[in-house]
Amino acid sequence: ATEILTSIISMSLVHNERIKLTAAAIDRLSTAMFVVGFFGPLVTLFTSQDAFDHVDLWKMLVFSLISIIFSFALHFGARRMLRGLQS
Repeated sequence: ATEILTSIISMSLVHNERIKLTAAAIDRLSTAMFVVGFFGPLVTLFTSQDAFDHVDLWKMLVFSLISIIFSFALHFGARRMLRGLQS
């Protein structure tokens, strides 16, 4: 009986660690998407003298907004995934 209980406990620990690893990877992806899709173009606009001449600001604004939305969706998806942890 103790072997079965030990097996069940170790399975739930492995399950929890896999969920946490996956959620952390998704959250890192959301951070990368925010940096590349929003912060990167913003820095480019303020550091490059001729960025305003070569960039369609509306396209960049739409791209940045989509990146922010996806970033938050991934972040909250990762948080929701953590609800599946077993005690």
